[in-house]
Formats: sequence, C-alpha cells, structure tokens
Amino acid sequence: DLARLFYTEVVGPLLETACPGLAYSAALIGWGSEVLGFDSPRSTDHNWGPRLQVFLADDAVNADAGRVTELLAGRLPAEFRGYPTVFAASDAAAESAAHWVTVAGLRSWLAGTLGFDPLAGISLLDWLSVPTQALAEVTGGAVFHDGLALGAGAGPPAAGGGALTAVRAALAWYPRDVWLYILACQWQRIGQEEAFPGRCAEAGDELGAAVITARLVRDLMRLGLLMQRRYPPYSKWLGSAFARTPAADALALPLAAAVAAASWPDRERNLAAAYEATARLHNAIAVTAPLDPAVRPTYYDRPYQVIAADRFVRALREQIAGDRVRSLPLIGAIDQFVDSTDAIGVMAVRRSAIAAELAGA
Repeated sequence: DLARLFYTEVVGPLLETACPGLAYSAALIGWGSEVLGFDSPRSTDHNWGPRLQVFLADDAVNADAGRVTELLAGRLPAEFRGYPTVFAASDAAAESAAHWVTVAGLRSWLAGTLGFDPLAGISLLDWLSVPTQALAEVTGGAVFHDGLALGAGAGPPAAGGGALTAVRAALAWYPRDVWLYILACQWQRIGQEEAFPGRCAEAGDELGAAVITARLVRDLMRLGLLMQRRYPPYSKWLGSAFARTPAADALALPLAAAVAAASWPDRERNLAAAYEATARLHNAIAVTAPLDPAVRPTYYDRPYQVIAADRFVRALREQIAGDRVRSLPLIGAIDQFVDSTDAIGVMAVRRSAIAAELAGA
C-alpha cells in the first residue's frame, strides 16, 4: 500500500512531467515481506520504506535509466508518509544511502531474478529450476502501471495489460503436466519417511521420531499449498502462507498437534488425521480418480499407521499427458530436493542440477 501511494502521488507524476511519452511499467515485486503480504511493524527495522521498480524496455535502458534515476534522486521528497525515501541497506555503510526506486530493463531484471527471460518462452528446465519463493515474489506484490508493450515474438499471451501483466499471468501457475509431476514428487517425499517416526519410537528414539514428524509436517504443508495452487514461500513464511488457505481449517490443528506431541501415540494419531485430511484435499481437487483417504493400520507387518503415499504418486503420474514429463525421475523441482539456502540462491547451481535431472530421464 505504501509503494502504491508512493507511485501514485510522487513517482508517477514526476515521470509524467519530466519524461513525457516514456514507456515504462511500475510495480513492487521481488524480495520483501510486504510483497507477499506478510509484513508487520517488525518488518520496518531494516530494508523497509517507500520503494518500487520502474521497468523500461531493455533497448531503452542505456538511454533512459540513468536519466530517470538521477531525476528521482534530485526530486523525490526527503520523506513520504513518515518514512525516509533515502536510506542505506542494512548491510551497507550509511554513506551509501540512496532512494529505493529501482530502474531496470524488464527482461534483464526478470532473467536476473528467475534465471531465464519468460518473455522468450518458459521451458521445462525453467519451471523446475525456479524456487517457489521466487515464483511467489514475481507473481505477488502489485503492478501500478504497465505501459511496456509485448515485443515481437514474446512468449506469454496478452492478458489485458502490458508486458509485465503478461509475464505474471504466464507465471501464475505451473502447466498442468508440471503441476501433476511436482505433486507426485511431493507425495513421494512423504512416502519415503511416513513409516520412520513409528520405527524411531519403537527403537526408543523419541527425538528422532519428533524430528522426522516435523519433516513430514513441513512436507504436508508444502503439499497442501501446491494442491491449492499456491507457491510455497521459504521457511519463515511457510506457516503464515498455509494458515491463509482453506485447507488450514482441516489440517492446521492436527499438524500443530503432531509437532507438539510429547510421545509417539499422540504424534501418530495426529499425523494420521493430517494424512487423511490431505488425502481428502487430493480428492477434492479431482486431478485423479478418487483414492481411499483412510490410513492403513500397518506398514508391511509393522503396526504403524501410514497413508501409503505411493498410491497417490502412481495415480498422479498416470494423469500426466506428455511422455517427457511422465518419464522424469521422482526428484522434482529444485526446492523439493535442495535444502541449502546458499545453493538454491545460485542460479548456475539450480539450473545445472535440473539439467542433470532432465538429462538422466
């Protein structure tokens, strides 16, 4: 809301007056808790204030970016709605303070954020190599003005706006086959560990049972978001995002109780309730024929209640129309198998890992 007012009352009028006819788009997307709607008064303690992006056509950046940046530096007010418009990044020296209106070429900014230019089309490698956090950041936030036209040969279809609106529409959700594949891979993760908390508890390892239960709860939360066509954010906001979905009404209580339980019987009872609620959600989205949502009372001959997640993996895989995606190993998108913040933040690492996955299919 602050960024929208900053654009409407200050930045937009300045550009209209000083740069008449300039083709640009203005938005607040990308990093930041306010982009996903999770900011609070606590968020204002660093890297927070009136800010937005002004996107230019890439072929106009060399001619116009410096001029626009200097214009804003010279004519922005010192404060807006009680917040300074010039401030330093939290990890930078005070003398580096500047305004936070980023001026950039749209296509180069998108490529730097996602690892590819969606205006040139979006490949399977592209979809699988982008963390859901980054997809949430580009499709979240708000667009305040979209005056950039789609270029010749641009990939995304027109969506009632300019180039930025079209990009966000194209990235709004995975293609169906990719979605089904990612759902199958998320169920695969659950199937690989769903019997382990019981085995840990049986061996007297309550700590191990608690740790694996927490992993399963995280995977169920991510699965719930994916089934509801929501890009899961990174760990800090995962619970907040999940709590805002309709599925939280049925799932939040047993998931929280499973994590808080002090002993295996309570963990198992609540995990079983969460499994069954997740299975009912799977049936509700109707991407496969309905599957029995009841837990199974045994794993082989061991008395652990499991959902038998492999049933959902098989059913989802059978619904994938394209041979290419159906034949992929059950590894998934980059943040389904890479859990290092540093690794997932390096585009070359992400894209190389997915390229190797695709090459091995």
